[in-house]
Amino acid sequence: MTRPILRPQAEVDLVERTHYYRDEGGADLAARFFDTAIDVLDAIGRMPGAGSPRVGELCGIDGLRVRRVPNFPCGWFYFASGDRVDVVRLLADAQDIAAVLADIAPE
Repeated sequence: MTRPILRPQAEVDLVERTHYYRDEGGADLAARFFDTAIDVLDAIGRMPGAGSPRVGELCGIDGLRVRRVPNFPCGWFYFASGDRVDVVRLLADAQDIAAVLADIAPE
């Protein structure tokens, strides 16, 4: 298993999205979201190639993959190379994903 490494902005995204769900739906919803988001990170670590490359292809960003957070309208965006998983963002479906990712590149 590869341990995904979150870029600082991905960590900020997780905290902000968790706060959003707490503010909108309470502590139980926020905890459910956080636990599900972390479970997805674990799944990415076990099978990095399982994420969809489609958004990366559409945005012209080679190697970018996305893995959805079940039951929540968002997903983890990451690069997988060898034994490294570089998680760049956690983005909501309502965001302008192409614009947000315009300057993203593998490290």
